[in-house]
Amino acid sequence: MRRFFRAERRDIELCFGDMLTELLRGTQMRMSGRFIQHGDTSVLLHSVAVAYYSYKLSRRLRLTGDRRALIRGALLHDYFLYDWHQYNNEYGLHGFSHPATALRNARRDTNVSPLEADIISRHMFPLTLTPPKSREGWVICLVDKICSVYETFNRGIYPELRSYLNRCRLMTSQRTLGAAA
Repeated sequence: MRRFFRAERRDIELCFGDMLTELLRGTQMRMSGRFIQHGDTSVLLHSVAVAYYSYKLSRRLRLTGDRRALIRGALLHDYFLYDWHQYNNEYGLHGFSHPATALRNARRDTNVSPLEADIISRHMFPLTLTPPKSREGWVICLVDKICSVYETFNRGIYPELRSYLNRCRLMTSQRTLGAAA
């Protein structure tokens, strides 16, 4: 199992290209880095991990499909932008309500394809009763659960993904500062 969670720099670059940087620059996704998802893993790092390992699994299984939608859907699947550990009646029970909140935020901040919307809104199956319609959605649904368990019982994980995410954050900060000057 640990072997599956080994990230390689070349694979990371192939997986994300400019998609992650584009989302960090054009949305409020950076904010999700402030909130903890599982263990000591932020919501942002969790989303990056789900995107990366969904991509890796789909390649390993030789699944055809829309890899761009798979990655963007995974990056946005937990785009709910609040600390779910703090009880708040506005959102309801997090496990049931956050897919709709994430989809609403994603639609507000970016163009979401129908496939990406399906991935985001149905990733919590079977907790939410509607299953994904696509292979991409099923892959993300499965990988999300695997990553959640892994993150809950391990600390300081995904070192290569953390490093990549920090580089993307730095690049978007520099571009933002350059544009403001």
